[in-house]
Amino acid sequence: MKRMLTIMRKELIHIVRDPKTLMLVIVMPVMMLALLGYAVTSDIENIPLAVVDLSKSEASQGFIDRYWISGFFEITAHAESEKEILELIDSGIVKTGVLIPEGFGREIDTGGSSPVQFYIDGSNPTVAQAAQLAAETIGQVASQEIFIENLSKRMGGVDFKLPIDARIRFLYNPNMKRMDFWIPGLVAIILQIQSLLLTAFAIVREREQGTLEQLIVTPIKSWELMLGKILPFVAVALVNVALTVGVGMFWFGVPVAGSIPLLFGLSLIFLLGSLGLGVLISNISTNQMQAMYIASFIMIPAFILSGLMVPRDNMPWLAYYSGYLLPVTYFLEIVRGIITKGVGLTYLWPWVWPMAVFSIAVFFLSVILFRKRVD
Repeated sequence: MKRMLTIMRKELIHIVRDPKTLMLVIVMPVMMLALLGYAVTSDIENIPLAVVDLSKSEASQGFIDRYWISGFFEITAHAESEKEILELIDSGIVKTGVLIPEGFGREIDTGGSSPVQFYIDGSNPTVAQAAQLAAETIGQVASQEIFIENLSKRMGGVDFKLPIDARIRFLYNPNMKRMDFWIPGLVAIILQIQSLLLTAFAIVREREQGTLEQLIVTPIKSWELMLGKILPFVAVALVNVALTVGVGMFWFGVPVAGSIPLLFGLSLIFLLGSLGLGVLISNISTNQMQAMYIASFIMIPAFILSGLMVPRDNMPWLAYYSGYLLPVTYFLEIVRGIITKGVGLTYLWPWVWPMAVFSIAVFFLSVILFRKRVD
């Protein structure tokens, strides 16, 4: 135990004295969360819209106002023809356009139907889909209100209502903030990257410098050497859990709805597996560059297959089931469950037990392979 504590003290001294390591350990996770948080959590709103109003009527102006009031669109150009709208979209000045025909007001006032043409720049599918959904919703709501108003006029002012009043209640994220979805996921991914790289680099660096061989010839046992190497990074990683969650809470305004002690406890189980993966990578790497390349085969799929960027239910079956091979897939659901939903261990158990089995198995496998490599 004394020998292991000596190794731990050596690692902690190296972290504190080396500015690059200290930057990687403390500053980098916070910077990554801040930069990625702003990069991926921006809500789609104020989409540039060009308007062609050939009707010039009260009805057409009221319909145009709906786009501005919605907040999804920002009217940045008024055109005179379809050709002008297409030119504005081609040049990138606007992303969408709406053309209201000349007889729009007359048809609406007489209870008729009038087509309205909407143009969307489909080069960015994310913005295009959001614009399509918003435009369809605005059109449907306007049609319903106009229909009820015209019907009421015909029936002598009788108050009509739609037969179905659909009432929607959003659970866990009532304001539909993208931050509340992305920040917990980024916390999980950043912890995966940091714990993986720190452990792999720490051991490979010793091998490159020749100091690992010097430690091997000492009376220290292989398991003491390994634990002495990785336990400091467990402490560092738990500090980063606090830092990243704190940045999410106080900087991005994403509160932790559930139990913070539960979050730290399950993070510790996840870190056990991630640090074990780092040791496995160090066992098959001869230098830090090689360790980085091997780690990328875990980190890149973690971004895609874990459900951070794309809902896993929408993935092809091969990608969907491949995600179960990554511990961060389980941890991401756990973090979102605690931070966003505020659920407890009972509801998280289907994700906790496979993550725990994976982490323990990987950790003990890394210990065995490390002992063989050292011996």
